[in-house]
Amino acid sequence: MTTIQQEDFIQSIADALQYISYYHPLDYIQALGRAYEAEQSTAAKDAIAQILTNSRMCAEGKRPLCQDTGIVVAFVKVGMQVKWNSTLNVEQMVNEGVRRAYQLPENKLRASIVSDPAGKRANTKDNTPAVVHVSLVTGDKVEVSIAAKGGGSENKAKLTMLNPNDSIVDWILGVVPQMGAGWCPPGMLGIGIGGSAEKAVLLAKESLMAPIDMHELKAKGASNRIEELRLEIFEKVNNLGIGAQGLGGLATVLDVKILDYPTHAASLPVAIIPNCAATRHVHFELDGSGVAQLEAPDLNDWPDVHWTPSEASLRVNLDTITKAQIQTWQPGQTLLLSGKLLTGRDAAHKRIATMLAAGEKLPVDFTNRFIYYVGPVDAVGNEAVGPAGPTTATRMDGFTDMMLGQTGLLGMVGKAERGDETIASIASYQSVYLTAVGGAAYLVSKAIKKAEVLAFADLGMEAIYEFTVQDMPVTVAVDSKGVSVHSIGPATWQAKIASQSFVEIHAVT
Repeated sequence: MTTIQQEDFIQSIADALQYISYYHPLDYIQALGRAYEAEQSTAAKDAIAQILTNSRMCAEGKRPLCQDTGIVVAFVKVGMQVKWNSTLNVEQMVNEGVRRAYQLPENKLRASIVSDPAGKRANTKDNTPAVVHVSLVTGDKVEVSIAAKGGGSENKAKLTMLNPNDSIVDWILGVVPQMGAGWCPPGMLGIGIGGSAEKAVLLAKESLMAPIDMHELKAKGASNRIEELRLEIFEKVNNLGIGAQGLGGLATVLDVKILDYPTHAASLPVAIIPNCAATRHVHFELDGSGVAQLEAPDLNDWPDVHWTPSEASLRVNLDTITKAQIQTWQPGQTLLLSGKLLTGRDAAHKRIATMLAAGEKLPVDFTNRFIYYVGPVDAVGNEAVGPAGPTTATRMDGFTDMMLGQTGLLGMVGKAERGDETIASIASYQSVYLTAVGGAAYLVSKAIKKAEVLAFADLGMEAIYEFTVQDMPVTVAVDSKGVSVHSIGPATWQAKIASQSFVEIHAVT
C-alpha cells in the first residue's frame, strides 16, 4: 500500500501551479508555431508573434504568461490502495498548495478569486478556494491534472440541451462567433457530449487537459465518430476566419478536444469551453516516493520567433494627444503608445459610476486621457509592474457612454470586441478603442516604465493606476467613425478562405 505524505501533496500542487504560470505546454507552443508559419493575415501573424515571444520571455524570466493567473481547477484521481498521512482532506490540501503557490514572493501570482459572488465579492487574497474534482480509481497512486483557467476564456463557456437529432456541429458553428475574441484565440475548444447537464460541462473542462494532437490526427485520419467530429469542427471553425485575437485570419483554434458519456434517450447535452492563448495545465503522479518532479522544458524546442515592433507603426505621445489626431487613425492600424496611461476595470468603473450619480468629485481627472482595462500582477525585483496584459473590454461596455460623456475620457485600451451600443457611443463622441494582445502580458509589461496608484487602492489589482509607458504596442480596433476591426477582419478572411484565394489555408497545425 502506498502512503502519500501531506507535505508532498501540498508542495507538488504549489510547484505545479508555479510551473504552469510561466511554462506553456510544449505541444501548445509548437502548434502555435505551425500556425504562425501558415498565417497570412498580417495582423494575426503579428499577434501570434507577440504570444510566442511572450512565452519565451516568461519561460526565461519565470514570470506569468498572463496577468490573469486564473482560477485553479484540479482533477485528482486517488487510487483505492492509497493511504494518506494527513490531517487535511484532499480539497484542503489542494487549497494549501494554491495558497503557497500564489503567495510565493519571487513570483507572486495575482489573486483573482472573490467570495460571496452574488454579494460583496470580496477578494480572498490568496486565490483560494480551488475547484477540486476527486475520484476514486483502481491502483496505488495519486494522479493530478491541474489547470489555471483565465476568466476571459471561462466566461465564454456554453451549455445547451439539444434534441437527439440536432446537429452538434451546427450548434458549435453558431456559438463560436458569439464568443467573440475575449477568450484570446488561437487556443483550444473543449467539448463535452452526453451525460447530464453538469456532466457535459465537466467533460468539456476535463478534455482541455489533454495534449494537442490535431497535427497527428489530420495525418492519420479519423478512426471513430469522435475523431470525425474533431476534424470537422476544427476545419469549419477555422473557416470562420475569426483568427488570432479576433482580428481575422487562418488560425482560430489549434485543436478541438471531445469527451463523451452515455446519456438519456431523450437528451443530447453539449457543452463547450475554450482554452485561451495562455493555456496552462500539467499532469503529475505521486507514488509515495516524494514531491512530484516537473522538468523544465528545453527552450530550443520553442519556435524561433522574436517579435519586434513594425516600422510602419505610428508612435503616439499620450501626453499631447488631441481629439483631432485620433480622427486620422484607421481600423487595424498599429500604434506604439508613450506617455501617461490611466488604468481601471470592473470595480473601478462601478465606483466611478456611484460617485458620479451622487454628485461627488472623482479622484482622477480623465480629460483627454486614455484608460487601459487591466488588473496587473504585483511587481517583483526591479519591475515597475508585473505582467499587465489587457482584460476583456466588453465587461466595461455598460460604463463606456458614461465615461465618454461625463469624464472627458478620450480613448480606451483593452482586448476583444465591443458591443454595438458601445461602438455607437465611440462614434458619437469621436473616441477610439485600441487593443493590446491578450496572451502577451509579460511582453506588454516591459513597455511600462513606472506604475503609481492614483485612486481606489483598496481595490488591489483593480485600483486606478497611472502607467508611464514607452512604445506599448496596440492596434486600432474601433476608429472614431465606429468601424470595428473585429467585424471587418473576420468577414474579410472568411470570404478569402471560402474563395480558396491562397495556398495551404488549412496548414495551421
